[in-house]
Amino acid sequence: MPKIDLDSVERINRTGYPEPFNRDVEGRWYRRLAPATGLTDFGVSHVTLKPGAWSSQRHWHNGEDEFLVMLDGEAVLVEDDGRTLLKPGDCAAWPKGSTNGHHLINESGEECSFICMSGGKNEGGGYSDVDMIFTPEGTYARKDGTPY
Repeated sequence: MPKIDLDSVERINRTGYPEPFNRDVEGRWYRRLAPATGLTDFGVSHVTLKPGAWSSQRHWHNGEDEFLVMLDGEAVLVEDDGRTLLKPGDCAAWPKGSTNGHHLINESGEECSFICMSGGKNEGGGYSDVDMIFTPEGTYARKDGTPY
């Protein structure tokens, strides 16, 4: 595969999060690299966070491993055990089934970017700090199962 021209991959900031959970990710922009390059066994996204933006709500995946590589700038990784500053070259990993909710927050005054990879089967997952789960069908519900 030749070098990927990032500018040729659509840069989007959509989210399926319901109100008010969508507000924290308004400054998150991402490119889905796997579909654009023909990869089908795992996902790869190039993510840019504007200052103040979150990567997601703090979450975990029931059936998917996640691996992150920080590229530029810095962001704070927030997990169950606390906060860790990530800088270029730093990596983080979350095995499937771990309920260690995680996300990144750009608390700096500059953009930051990272690559996030995931693989496995979408079996849904949960959110640590808000009343929400995500389903294997790609929908969101409250923790009691009531759909949003």
